Amino acid sequence: LKSVLQPSYSDTSAAMASRRSVFAFLLCFLQLYDALDNGLARTPPMGWMTWERYTCSTNCSGPGGCISEELIKEMADLLAIDGWKEAGYAQVSIDDCWAMRDRDEEGRQVPDPHRFPSGMAALGKYIHDRGLSFGTYSDIGSKTCAGFVGLKDHFDTDAETFASWGVDYIKVDGCYEALPDMARHYPAFGAALNKTGRPIVYSCSWPAYMPHHCEGEDGCMSTLVEHCNLWRNFEDVSDSWDSVSGIIDFWNRRNVSDEIVASAGPGHWNDPDMLMIGNFGLSETQEQSQFAIYAILAAPLFMSNDLRSMPATSRDILLNREIIAVNQDVLGKQGYCSHGCDSELRIWVRELQGGDAAVVLQNSGSFGDGADITVTVSSLPWFPQGGHFTARDLYSHTDLGQFPGSLTLYVHESSVKMLRLTPLPALTAVVV
Repeated sequence: LKSVLQPSYSDTSAAMASRRSVFAFLLCFLQLYDALDNGLARTPPMGWMTWERYTCSTNCSGPGGCISEELIKEMADLLAIDGWKEAGYAQVSIDDCWAMRDRDEEGRQVPDPHRFPSGMAALGKYIHDRGLSFGTYSDIGSKTCAGFVGLKDHFDTDAETFASWGVDYIKVDGCYEALPDMARHYPAFGAALNKTGRPIVYSCSWPAYMPHHCEGEDGCMSTLVEHCNLWRNFEDVSDSWDSVSGIIDFWNRRNVSDEIVASAGPGHWNDPDMLMIGNFGLSETQEQSQFAIYAILAAPLFMSNDLRSMPATSRDILLNREIIAVNQDVLGKQGYCSHGCDSELRIWVRELQGGDAAVVLQNSGSFGDGADITVTVSSLPWFPQGGHFTARDLYSHTDLGQFPGSLTLYVHESSVKMLRLTPLPALTAVVV
């Protein structure tokens, strides 16, 4: 390398230019190696995660289950045989509380031997044998948020350990780490993952700890896009409409040029946290609201529930293939709130591959019966203005017809209507 980069004084200008080109290529290669650039998560990840439903339960004698090999195997089996994998939910993720609080004598992280007696490599194989991906969790600091061992000072060792277990996805939290160090340590661990040679989706919780969520003066959004496949921006979700609606309010962004909206795309996604559908705190219409708006936001779809005892209505929401198709749209553009964003009656829109639009009409109110909400082509800047469109209701799976530039629907309190609109060529549009 040294002989390539150091020309002699007798080199011609053409040779100098050639060697500068070689230098530029090598520099670019080295930069790409240091960056994550792993080609993964081209659409938002989907799967099941332990945290919200099972938190840090380590008491395996209780009625609700615990963070254990047994629980993970049960959920993997259900994902594989009960229609979830075919719909796209193809990952099982263990969040916090799987590890011991100290490393072994070789300095490696190890799972709790009582709750994971077969070890993580065997568990990873069990998951892979069912055609699923294996996700896990750690922390960029010295300890996880629950006090188990973290990654600090062991990036290469831990990355190699996770790769040897067959890990396909890792969420890295930010507890017990100084904020100024995150800008160095999150990219450094991404580089350590890259060096293993195993493709591992990298989820960073860095912006959730920053004062402005990596926006504005935090100045870390571009670094996230370069080094992480997805990232948690805001507070943890819990099983209540207050929590879910508060997170939705955080994502109430007004256009595609918003810094956070613009940061999302194939390989790098904003993560508003887990789906609460199938638990106890949301009504059916609130579950529909979370699922619809997460599809507009191009959000990762991670359930955190008990697949063994889910209400049929919740299952139907989560397995709605038309809404999943919106979430997984390959154009990869995150949607935003286009009208009524400071009111209870909101219109959320997302541009889809081929020029269609996904639209959510949201009534976020909690008093009374409902109200009319009107979507027009002015809410859809990529549509021909003044043109016609067809509309399909994605929850009722019904074609609503053709409309001359606007559509009004009645939406109940704390509810949504989710639509797919297709613009019509001028010659085929007929007023009805």
